[in-house]
Amino acid sequence: MIDCYKSGGKLIIAGNGGSLCDAMHFAEELTGYFRKERPALPAIALADPGHLTCVGNDAGFEKVFSRGVEAHGREGDLFIALTTSGNSENLIRATQFAKKKGLKTIAFLGKTGGALKGMSDLEWVVSGFETSDRIQEAHMAAIHIIIEQVEQELFSPAEEMVVQGENMR
Repeated sequence: MIDCYKSGGKLIIAGNGGSLCDAMHFAEELTGYFRKERPALPAIALADPGHLTCVGNDAGFEKVFSRGVEAHGREGDLFIALTTSGNSENLIRATQFAKKKGLKTIAFLGKTGGALKGMSDLEWVVSGFETSDRIQEAHMAAIHIIIEQVEQELFSPAEEMVVQGENMR
C-alpha cells in the first residue's frame, strides 16, 4: 500500500454486503482523516448504487467490480477484495481483471479462503472464526492498523539519529 501511494497510485476496494460497508469505511479513512490531519490519499470503494445496479442488470452481478476496475484502475494501482467466504464470483473476476491490467492485488479472506485463496499478490485469511460478523471484525481491526501504519510511514517526520555529532536521516 505504501509503495502504491509513493508511486502515485490509488486503492480500489470492493466487497459484498457488510464487506462492502467495510470497503467504504477503508476508503473513507484514507480520503478523509484517521488519526491525524494530513493530505487525502486516493482510494475508491466500488460502492456506487447506480453502477452496481446498472452493471448487475445489464451485464450480470458477477461483473460489477471488474467493470469498476476497468473504469478506474491503472497500472500501479492496488485492488483490495474484502470477503468472508472468498467465493464471490464478482470479487474473483475483479481480482483476475486487476492482475491482467497490471494492478497489484490484496485479498482479506475468511474461513478457508475459498476460491479466491491463492489468486492475490498478498492475502490474509481469518481462519479462526466461522461467522461473517467475527471475520469482518477481524478485517476491520487489520484495516485500522494498516491505515495507522500508512499514515505513520507517509506523514510522520523522519526521526533523526545523532551519530558522533552528525545528524543522519
